[in-house]
Amino acid sequence: MASKDPSIDTDKTRQHFKVVKFIVETGVKLQLKSITLATAATLYHKFFQECRVEDYDPHMVATTCIYLASKVEEQQVRLRDIINVCYRTLHKDKPALEIGDNYFTLRENVVNNELQIMRVMKFQVTFEHPHKYLVHYLKSLKDWIGCEMWEKVPVAKTAWAILRDSYHGNICLRYKPEHIAIASVYLALQCHGVEVPYNESAETKWWEVFCEDVTIQTVKDIVGEMIDLYNLENTVAS
Repeated sequence: MASKDPSIDTDKTRQHFKVVKFIVETGVKLQLKSITLATAATLYHKFFQECRVEDYDPHMVATTCIYLASKVEEQQVRLRDIINVCYRTLHKDKPALEIGDNYFTLRENVVNNELQIMRVMKFQVTFEHPHKYLVHYLKSLKDWIGCEMWEKVPVAKTAWAILRDSYHGNICLRYKPEHIAIASVYLALQCHGVEVPYNESAETKWWEVFCEDVTIQTVKDIVGEMIDLYNLENTVAS
C-alpha cells in the first residue's frame, strides 16, 4: 500500500498544484484529450520526483510535457500552437507572442527540455492511466444501480471530474491506476449519497469485485489525498 504523501501542504506542493492547473487550462484551450492531459501531468510530476524544482522553470517544463504528451498519445498539435497558447495563458496581461527572438528562444528551450525530460525518464514515457478502468467500472455500476437512478444523479460526471483533479497532485505516481479509478468512483458515490445496492450485506464489496487486490484502507487513503487536494486548492492563489 502506498503511503500518504507527506508533502501535501508544502510550498512545493502548492507550486506544482498551480503548474498542473496551468497544464489543464492550456490543454483545454488546445482541445487536448483527457489521456493526453493525464500523460502531460504525469510526466511533469515524475520529472520533479527526480529533479529539484529550484533547478528548472516549472512552467517551461510543463509546456514541454504538454508537447511530449501530445506526441506520446499521438494527438497532433503544432509546437507553435503549444508555445503560443502556453505563453498567452501564463501572460494574460501581455500581447500575443509574435514570431521573433522571444518565440524562437522559447521553441529552442522546449526542444532542449524535451531531451532532458526523456533522459530523466530513461525514455520510458508511456503510462497506464486509470481512465480505461473507470470506463469499465462506471458501466458496471450503471447496471447495478439502475438507469433511472443513474440518469438522475451525475455519479459518472463527478467521478471523471475527480479523476481529472487528482492529477494536480502526484497520486498518479504512488497508486495503481485501477485503485485510483475505484477511489474516484467511491468519492463520487459519497458526494451524491448513493449506495450500491446490497453492498452492505454482500460478502464481496463492489470495489473488490472490480479489483481483487484493493483494500478499503487503500481506497480511503486515496480519497483522503483527493480531498486534501481540494482543500489545498482553497489556499492556492489563481
